[in-house]
Amino acid sequence: MKPTILAVMNDVLIYGAYGYTGKLIVEEAVAKGWKPTVAGRNAELVKTLANQYDLPYEVFVHNDQNGWDKALANKKLLLNCAGPFSLTIKEILPACIRNKTHYTDITGEIEVFEYIQSYDKQAKDMGITLLPGTGFDVVPTDCLAKYLSEKMPNATHLELAFESNSGLSRGTAMSVLNRFHQGSAIRVDGSIIEQKVAAASKSISFQGKERNVVGIAWGDVFTAFVTTGIPNIQVFTGMPVKMMNTMRRASNWSWLIKSAIMQRIGRYLIRKKIVGPSQEKRESLKTYLYGRVWDEKGNEVVAEMVTPESYKLTAIMSVICAEKVLNGESEPGFQTPAGAFGPELITHLDGVAITWHQ
Repeated sequence: MKPTILAVMNDVLIYGAYGYTGKLIVEEAVAKGWKPTVAGRNAELVKTLANQYDLPYEVFVHNDQNGWDKALANKKLLLNCAGPFSLTIKEILPACIRNKTHYTDITGEIEVFEYIQSYDKQAKDMGITLLPGTGFDVVPTDCLAKYLSEKMPNATHLELAFESNSGLSRGTAMSVLNRFHQGSAIRVDGSIIEQKVAAASKSISFQGKERNVVGIAWGDVFTAFVTTGIPNIQVFTGMPVKMMNTMRRASNWSWLIKSAIMQRIGRYLIRKKIVGPSQEKRESLKTYLYGRVWDEKGNEVVAEMVTPESYKLTAIMSVICAEKVLNGESEPGFQTPAGAFGPELITHLDGVAITWHQ
């Protein structure tokens, strides 16, 4: 007898569950009737979260392979919320392969997507799906890129941009700090090229309002190529000119920022100063996205998208994607969100709207 979908949903492990975004995801999962196992390295925080929702829990550090084998022994899917993902993925992903456990996460880090894709064959051999980037990084932009590529199948260039006033969670800020010295990135003729921080900037209209945007190393530089095959990709985010200039000056000190002592100081300050957007902000704010494709003849298609606030979207969408994987709607191996489920993945969500400009 095939288990009910809800029974399958109870075979989920959420690691890094007590972080800002992890807690939002747990709350969303429980609201849908799930009873996932929550896990992380801090025993007190894990137990507090587990007691709040009457959930089973596990306590172990990310590089404890025995801990992973025990925690994943009877689990069908891991939803990984433990960032910066570049510091944890090399211990976590092999454990999922070894235990035949589907893997999803909420990363936006290019190098993490690259690493996970390198396990494509092993995942296919094991019959499991590897689906990183199931939050705001990169679901809405991945879906927008797919929609645009369907409108113009012969597109050679893709430009994506977004603006959000939510602020950062601690985990996101940690990821930014961890890779600041690496700068930005673009894709040119199929290859990823690194650039200096905020090297590219321009003005883009979001909902009729002109905004300064800067190029960033967003996950779509990797994933949109997998999803669409478009060989030239650049991603921008809204940023005031004053902040952009500050970042450019700071990039001259990237050698110092990446030093162990400055990373420790930065992490300390983030823990002390950054919490994440309030519930009021999550419920009231919107995120605005822009996408443009063009071909060798200069023909172009432009679209704008409005979504719920980015952390709210992440909680909802990561649970939806995990549910779809467990329901057998994805193929084994490495997948992108729009590649696995189509661009309609985002437009089925309440509060999402697309406007086309052709």
